[in-house]
Amino acid sequence: MKNVVMGILLIVLIGIGGLVYRNAVEHPSRPIACPLDSKSCPDGSLVARSGPACEFGACLPPNVSLTDARILFALPESFVPAELPDATSIAAYEASVASSTGSSRIVVRRYAITASSTALAAIQETAIDGTGQPIPATSFSSSVIGARRFAIVSIGRFGGVVHTAYYLARNADVLRFDAIDTSVSNWSDSELDITSLPAHAALMKLLTAMQML
Repeated sequence: MKNVVMGILLIVLIGIGGLVYRNAVEHPSRPIACPLDSKSCPDGSLVARSGPACEFGACLPPNVSLTDARILFALPESFVPAELPDATSIAAYEASVASSTGSSRIVVRRYAITASSTALAAIQETAIDGTGQPIPATSFSSSVIGARRFAIVSIGRFGGVVHTAYYLARNADVLRFDAIDTSVSNWSDSELDITSLPAHAALMKLLTAMQML
């Protein structure tokens, strides 16, 4: 009886093996055909899907991914990485070519919102002017840049320096983007369009196309 059972099992195994072999011969493995859609990067370039999971490829430079802050943006033309100015900074960039308008700098900072705090409190606590004094909330303004609303705070306009911070409030944190232009001859002009200054213009372009990861 035992021999009969063993014989039946052997026949079944041989049959299964034959089916597997036949399937492999008749249906060899083929490359995975990924969907033909593409993803647009902040600089306007496109990346396609690839790999076994058909995931979108990474956006290449000048696109920059700040993983911890979960943002992706295109580094403005002529700007290069610079030394971080303080512990709250997560990225800094400066114009690589000096001009008659002085230096131009962009700094990115990130502030966590604690359970007992709010985004507005985080902005008020970090909006400090050049003398170390907090800037009152009544001086804040807001604007939609790209698809997101930013709180805008003039950090300082003095001695040829025009420094503006753009705050983006999210669920768990606040991102701050600073545009700093120096040697601005008409810095005290109340009619000055700050978005025409090099760092400010570059930051506007960065924020308009910025994506969330």
